[in-house]
Amino acid sequence: MSPTCSNKFFVGRKTLSAAALTKLSPPRGPDRPVGRRSLRHRNHHRKGVCAPTQPPLGGLSPWYVPPALRREGAALLALGATLLLASCGSGKRQDEDEPAGRYQIEVVEATFPKQQKLAKRSHLIIRVRNAGQKTVPNIAVTVNGFSERLKDPDLSDPNRPVFVINGVPKRVGDYPEAKEDSPPGCETAYVGTWACGPLKPGREKEFRWGVTASRAGEFKISWRVSAGLDGKAKALDAEGNKPVGVFAGTISDAPPATRVADDGETVIRGTR
Repeated sequence: MSPTCSNKFFVGRKTLSAAALTKLSPPRGPDRPVGRRSLRHRNHHRKGVCAPTQPPLGGLSPWYVPPALRREGAALLALGATLLLASCGSGKRQDEDEPAGRYQIEVVEATFPKQQKLAKRSHLIIRVRNAGQKTVPNIAVTVNGFSERLKDPDLSDPNRPVFVINGVPKRVGDYPEAKEDSPPGCETAYVGTWACGPLKPGREKEFRWGVTASRAGEFKISWRVSAGLDGKAKALDAEGNKPVGVFAGTISDAPPATRVADDGETVIRGTR
């Protein structure tokens, strides 16, 4: 019986399928044992059946495909890393546009109740005025003390709130949203810092936070006023000192004398 050879791909009674062709093992080297598949193929040829003369995958042996893909992937990763480094290095410095200089700032008001109660709302207010002749580049206030760091190795997060910034209901489009009761539009990437933009000579800016005490005991909140975020613009008071301050007091564990009315919305001060 004549062999079923052909010069056309996938022709013959016992021709290997496309799936089998893509799973062929690489050539056996001097240290590679003969596998079961190789023995079957060798016996297959001994019976007079010829393998297709056209190599699969457009002339490339199947065992070369994974290395080629790895080389292509490595090239793409290298190109991506190069583009990322180029984009990072081509940007402007964050403080490039901040003018250097000294700006006279007057703290008009700085108030926060010394006596607090658990679950009672209060407001921290800092109001400043540009007392100089130049526009302040970016008036900012930093507040430290809304939270504290506990020294307890068993805590996954040692930071615990002392005062929680309240939420204010807002609407974004047609959907209700809750925003922090903090200076609007003044959020920054710096923790505890709010910056509200330029402040012209003689103008004032009020920073207000609505907070609620969340743990009983003593508290200490420090604050400072800045003329910018990057340190090139210096804020000074009339005596040449940095405008800073501290609020200190006590949070009582006695709940406030308030209750919610029967309608479930109205808050009433005092008991029934």
